[in-house]
Amino acid sequence: MIEIIKDDITNLKVDAIVNAANKSLLGGGGVDGAIHRKAGKELYNYCLKLNGCSTGEAVITPGFNLNAKYIIHTVAPIWYYNEENREELLKKCYVNSLELALKNNVKTIAFPCLGMGVYKVPTDIGCSIAINTCFKYKDKFDKIYLVCFKDLEFNYYKEYLKGLID
Repeated sequence: MIEIIKDDITNLKVDAIVNAANKSLLGGGGVDGAIHRKAGKELYNYCLKLNGCSTGEAVITPGFNLNAKYIIHTVAPIWYYNEENREELLKKCYVNSLELALKNNVKTIAFPCLGMGVYKVPTDIGCSIAINTCFKYKDKFDKIYLVCFKDLEFNYYKEYLKGLID
């Protein structure tokens, strides 16, 4: 089952939350910064040993001080760099995160709006990729949360999912 919610992803009690990380995995702004602040210094120290992550790929860490057991870090494409395969890379973020979650027996997972902040993924494109990709995995998880921070994204996601189900 997929559920769209408007919340702070760092507060959720789920098996795994997905981090909209940068390539260094060492924290940044937005969701990434919030996750690192709440998870604590242990996350930073753990990520130092991982040597980063490529765009579209995903890695898993413990949740440390979060309510989630795991954090799955994935790196969205920076939209304004005009990468030829940016939509495919964004889809890979979801697929690789979901596959990594399955390998780690995750039953509940929460995604932020990947790339829709400073990486400038357009809301309509990001929303359709998120929902269409997660929809293919909905029977493999107890719950997939798509967590929106802004009203614009929340309303767009709700309408898009409603159109898919109707």
